[in-house]
Amino acid sequence: MTDAHAAPASPEPRPAGAVPDDFHVFDTTLRDGAQREGINLTVADKLTLARHLDDYGVGFIEGGWPGANPRDTEFFQRARAEIDFRHAQLVAFGATRKAGVRVEDDPQVAALVESGAPVVTLVAKSHVGHVALALRTTPEENLAMVADTVAYLRDQGRRVFLDCEHFFDGYALDAAYAKQVVRTASEAGADVVVLCDTNGGMLPAQVAAVVRTVLADTGARLGIHAQDDTGCAVANTLAAVDAGATHVQCTANGYGERVGNSNLFPVVAALELKYGRAVLPPGKLAETTRVSHAIAEVVNLTPATHQPYVGVSAFAHKAGLHASAIKVDPDLYQHIDPALVGNTMRMLVSDMAGRASIELKGKELGIDLGGDRELVGRVVARVKERELAGYTYEAADASFELLLRDELARGGERGRAARFFRTESWRAIVEDRPDGSHANEATVKLWAKGERIVATAEGNGPVNALDRALRVGLERIYPQLARIELVDYKVRILEGRQGTGSITRVLISSTDGNGEWSTVGVAENVIAASWQALDDAYAYGLLRAGVEPQE
Repeated sequence: MTDAHAAPASPEPRPAGAVPDDFHVFDTTLRDGAQREGINLTVADKLTLARHLDDYGVGFIEGGWPGANPRDTEFFQRARAEIDFRHAQLVAFGATRKAGVRVEDDPQVAALVESGAPVVTLVAKSHVGHVALALRTTPEENLAMVADTVAYLRDQGRRVFLDCEHFFDGYALDAAYAKQVVRTASEAGADVVVLCDTNGGMLPAQVAAVVRTVLADTGARLGIHAQDDTGCAVANTLAAVDAGATHVQCTANGYGERVGNSNLFPVVAALELKYGRAVLPPGKLAETTRVSHAIAEVVNLTPATHQPYVGVSAFAHKAGLHASAIKVDPDLYQHIDPALVGNTMRMLVSDMAGRASIELKGKELGIDLGGDRELVGRVVARVKERELAGYTYEAADASFELLLRDELARGGERGRAARFFRTESWRAIVEDRPDGSHANEATVKLWAKGERIVATAEGNGPVNALDRALRVGLERIYPQLARIELVDYKVRILEGRQGTGSITRVLISSTDGNGEWSTVGVAENVIAASWQALDDAYAYGLLRAGVEPQE
C-alpha cells in the first residue's frame, strides 16, 4: 500500500491545444483497433497514427500496453522523444495489480509508470464470474486490487481511468457488485470509470438505462466503451452520452477485434453536428474525411466507401428523383453539408440518371450544360444505351467526362472532343514457349498530330505490352504521358453470357501524381475492353495536363 501521508505528485498538465476537460474523446486505435484481423502495426505505423490523431484533436490516445510486448514499450519511449503532442495526452494501458501481490512489487504496474505516459487506463473485472474464473480470487480482493492500483498510480502523478471490463454482462448478473467496483475506483481517485460492453451485445435502450442508474447510484464520472457485435456501437455510445456519460472510447474507422469498435468519426461528427457539443479544436471537424482515409492508408486497408460521413459514397446520389430535388436544394437529400466533415457531394451517372443528374454531374466536372435540353437528352440516352451494353460510369468519372465532351463536340455545341490520337489498329500476341515461359508483345498503329505512328513493345502481360506500346508511340509527341501511371486494374465478367463468350468489363485507375481517375471499357474480348479503358485513361490524363485536343 502507498504511504497515506505522502502528497501525491501533480499530474502532467494537458497540452495547450486540448479541448476543455468536461468531455473526453478517447481514441484506442493503437491498442484496441490494432486487434482487428488483418492489421499489424509497426512502431513506425503507431507513431504515424498518433500524429494523425493528435492533429485531428482527440483528447487522449491510448498507445498500447507497455511491458506486455517490446513493440509497445518502444512506442512509448519513441513517442515521448519524437512527438510534440499539441492536443492529446498519451495513455498507457494495463491491468490492476495481480491478486496477492503488493502493488509496489507488480512489474506490469511498474511498466506503466516507466512508460512516462501522463495518463493510465487500468482494466479491471466488474463481473463476479470473471473475478472467480479469470482472476481466481475473491470479490473482496478484486476490489482491493482496484483501490490499491488506482491510488498508487495517482501517487505517482498519473491521471487514472478505469475500464470495467464486461460491465454490462456483470451488471446483469450482480448489479450491486458491478456498481461497487465503480464506486471503489472513483473513491480511490480514478477520474473516469468506463463501462465496457466487451462482448458487444447491448442495445441502445439497455445501455442508456444502465448508465443512468449507475450514474445516479455511484456519483462517479462515467465513460463508455462499446464493441460493435450487434451493429450498435455508435448508437450505444451516443445513448450512453444521452444518459450522462462524458467520456467516449472509440477507434478510427471502427477498427477492432471481431467486427470492431465504436467508430470515432461518426461519434465525433454526431457530437459536434447533432448535439452541438464542441469536442474537437476549432476547424478540425473539416479534417475528418482526410484523417479517416490517411489512417486507412497507414493500416493498409481500403477506406470503406459506404462509411457514414467520410465514405466516398456518403454523399453520392444516383436516383434521378434525388438529383431533381438536389438541383433545387442539396439539403433535401443530405442530412448535413458534406464540407463540414471534409467530404464532397457526388452525382453518380447510371441508367437511373435523369436530366437533373446529368446537369449536376456536368457542373461537378466543370462543364455547364446551360439548360440545353436537347444536349442533355442525348447524353441521357447515350448513357442508358451504354450501361445496357455493360458500361458503368459510377466508378468511371473520367470516361463519363470524355463521353460528355464527345457529345458536346458531336452536336456542334462547343469545343472539340477530348481526343488526342486516333487508333488505326492494335494487336497483342502471347507466345507460349515449351519451357513454360511466356512472351507478350503488342503493336499499335496510331495517328496523332497528322503523323502516322507504329510502335511495338513487350510487357509482362498483353495489357502491359499494349500500355508500353502506347507510351513508346506517343511520349515523343506528348511528353506529359511520362507522368501518368496505372495504379489499379479490375476485370469483371458480366451476367447474361456463359463461359469464355461472356462480356467483360475492365476498370482502370490512373494517376499523374496529383490525383486519380478511373476509366471503363467493355467488350467480349478482355484485351479489347482493356484497350478502351487505356485509350480513355491517356486521353483524360492529357486533358488534365492542359493539352489541346486534336481536330
